[in-house]
Amino acid sequence: MSIEIKQATPEQSPEIAEMVGQLLEEIMNNIGVKAFNFDWNQTRDRLRQFLLDQKYFVFVAEDAGEPVGFIALYEGYALYAEGAFGTIPELYVRPEYRSKGVGKKLTDKAKEFAATKGWTRLEVTTPPLPQFERTLEFYEKEGFSITGGRKLKVNL
Repeated sequence: MSIEIKQATPEQSPEIAEMVGQLLEEIMNNIGVKAFNFDWNQTRDRLRQFLLDQKYFVFVAEDAGEPVGFIALYEGYALYAEGAFGTIPELYVRPEYRSKGVGKKLTDKAKEFAATKGWTRLEVTTPPLPQFERTLEFYEKEGFSITGGRKLKVNL
């Protein structure tokens, strides 16, 4: 296994959209709640446009040219963060590639990219606990720390 991390191109939107669907399905299956509406075509098209507009940055882990995981980032701004910072809305590694260093390579690439953008920090929200305790442990092992609070939303 020789994993390469590459910045995604708009042409890779179909493969990444497929992995987004797998990520959301896994979360919903584990928590027993239909928390997301997923439409592959809409996700593919939205991702393609985000990448073209450079509003969203995605890095893909490939094994022999086949996508096996990805990490997405976007820029935000906040006074508490002392300026521009990055958020990781999605990180996914196919199950057969987990615990093999792929997630670490993806987060390392995200940190490297964040530094080139001059971001003050990276933030991430884990899926619900306790179902995703391993995910929290992974992020803590990669240097992320709990800052408190919970992620809340309101649909508009």
